[in-house]
Order: sequence, then C-alpha cells, then structure tokens
Amino acid sequence: MLFEMTMKKIKLFDYQEDMVKRVQEAFKHHDAVMVQMPTGTGKTYLLAALVGLFLKEEVWVVAHRRELVSQIKDTLERFFPSLKSTSIKVTSIQWLSRHYGEMEEKPGLIVIDEAHHALAETYAEVMNAYPKAKKLGLTATPYRLNGKGFTDLFDTLLCSWSMEKFIAEGRLSLYDYYSIKPDSAAQLLIDSLQKRGADGDYQQKELNEVMDVKPSLERLCLTIKEYVPGTKGIVYAISIQHAEHIAEFYRENGIKAVAISSKTPLAERQKLIERFKSSSLSPSLNSTSDDIEVLVSVDLFSEGFDCPDVEFIQLARPTLSLAKYMQMVGRGLRVAEGKEYCVILDNVGLYKRFGLPSVDRDWQSMFEGRT
Repeated sequence: MLFEMTMKKIKLFDYQEDMVKRVQEAFKHHDAVMVQMPTGTGKTYLLAALVGLFLKEEVWVVAHRRELVSQIKDTLERFFPSLKSTSIKVTSIQWLSRHYGEMEEKPGLIVIDEAHHALAETYAEVMNAYPKAKKLGLTATPYRLNGKGFTDLFDTLLCSWSMEKFIAEGRLSLYDYYSIKPDSAAQLLIDSLQKRGADGDYQQKELNEVMDVKPSLERLCLTIKEYVPGTKGIVYAISIQHAEHIAEFYRENGIKAVAISSKTPLAERQKLIERFKSSSLSPSLNSTSDDIEVLVSVDLFSEGFDCPDVEFIQLARPTLSLAKYMQMVGRGLRVAEGKEYCVILDNVGLYKRFGLPSVDRDWQSMFEGRT
C-alpha cells in the first residue's frame, strides 16, 4: 500500500514502470542489482520510485559529488515532503565513508547513483559493511576505464531500451554530429598525447599545454559561428583555466559565454545556471542582454544537470573514458518543446574512439569486464 501511494505521486513512463518491476523481480534472487539507463531518461525519478519500496526500512542514497546529493534531495523531497523525518538519508560517499561506523542504523537498501564510480575502494568498503542490505546501482554507462567489471559488487545488470530506441520513440532528442577529420592536424595532435593521470585518462597538465592555446580557441569559436550561431549550448573544457580562456575568447567574438566550475561560489553558480536555463531558444536568444548563450564547464554538468532545451554540446576536452563521453553528449539529448534536434560539435575527435552516441553497445560485456 505504501508503494502504491508513492507511485501515485511519481508519474513514470512505461519504460520506467517496467524497470521498477524488473528490479523488484531481480531482488527476489539477488542482493545487488545494477541498472543501466541512458542519460536523460529519468534515472532520478526511477530512484525515487524504488526508494518508495523500502520506506519501512532505512534507505541510504549515495552520490560522489555534492551537486548530485543536492539534486537527489530536491527530487525526493517533491515526492516525500517529510523527507527529513523519514528513514531516507541522501549523502556523499566521502561523508558516509568517514561516518558509517558511527551510525546505529542499519540500511535495508543502499542506492549508488552514478554507479560506474562504485569500484572505488570507499564504495566497496561501505557496501561490504552491510551484507544484509539490498544494493542498487544506477548508471548510464556500466563501464570503467581500466576495463574491470562490476561483478564483485553487483550480481546482475538490468538494461533499459537502447539509446537508438529512445530517440526513435521521441524520448530523447534527434542529433546532428560534426567531428574533426581523423587525419586532421587537430586529431593527430590529440593522438600524440602520451601521459596519463591517476584515473587512467589523459593527464590534465599535458592537455592544457597542448589544447589551451590560441589556435585551438580560435578553432572552437569558428566551429560555433559556422554551425550553431546564436544558439544555446554547453562547452566541456579541460580545466578551470581552459574554461575561463574559452569563455573570454567567445565574449571577445560576440558570443555570450560564461565559465562555471566547482570553484565558482555556490550562490553565483546557481544564479548563472538560472540565467542560462531561462535564456530562450533561438532565434530570440539575443533579445535581452541578460541571456547566456554558452556555459563553459569543467565536468560540472557531465552528471546530474538538467536543462532540456540545450541546442548544442561542444566537446573541447579529449577523454579516454566512454562514461565521460556519454555523459557529456547526453546533456544535449533531452527533449524540449520547440527543440527539433541537438548539434554535437566534436572538436577533439571522440567519435574516432567511441563512435556515435546512439551506437549499440554491449553493456553486459562491459559489466562483466570482458570488454
């Protein structure tokens, strides 16, 4: 009865309702379940519906960034107005890993948002500390850069529709994709990058040295002016410095751009995001001086950001991570009234490595660590 009351408040799409049933069935046979759904298809709403199944028990919802923690809390409070007085705790993995040993409560369900991060030792430690709890992982990309699978933490993977089907059904946006040529000077420069960071991705210092230079900034700016002039979009940069340089160069060339990062004071960040969200779709975008055409970000909007009427995504940051690629392009694939399609400007040749966003991927093989 409690779950039925919750479901009346949470209006789910058919594919979300189907996933709720599949998770319920999987929990009859497994203690730890991972769910894959593409970016933009409503994982947070699914999370809320599944939390509703466990309201009689202690529920911990865990994320890896405070922005995600805040977003999840906001969503859950819409459906559970007395959230603070319920048994639901939404917290960061950093806080939980320091304090779980002090907590008297024992969770009946642990939910890991963006669960492709869950192989980090801190997640494993917390999850293994509660063997009787059910574990649910949510992700768009059950894949890690080191190729390791998730079978040591999760028993089974449940996949939603393919991205291609979501687009065909009108649940995700159509898109046009423009990439640099595989034999271009820009691509050869990226292919020459040798150094790797602690996470196995390109080293930020080398990226800055190679990419944060005027010729590269000029190419980025010219791409926007040629393909998406006067439209609203997000640019993904390498670093805070790179983001600031891009935004400054764009403003000098008549594009209303601002750089935003985790270092931007929270109040200012929220104000800029609201200005960006309230900026109209083209062709009326330039109607007021307060509009923001372009947000230049450093990872801040790769996970958990929702602005459906984004018209373009510009990739100015090379990566070896499929998860980062899918999160970045996914920000532009939400549907919105008046939005016909999204343009993806791949200035760093990620298409060469990963293919189109909607290509069919073998998530099961990745989950098992066979890819």
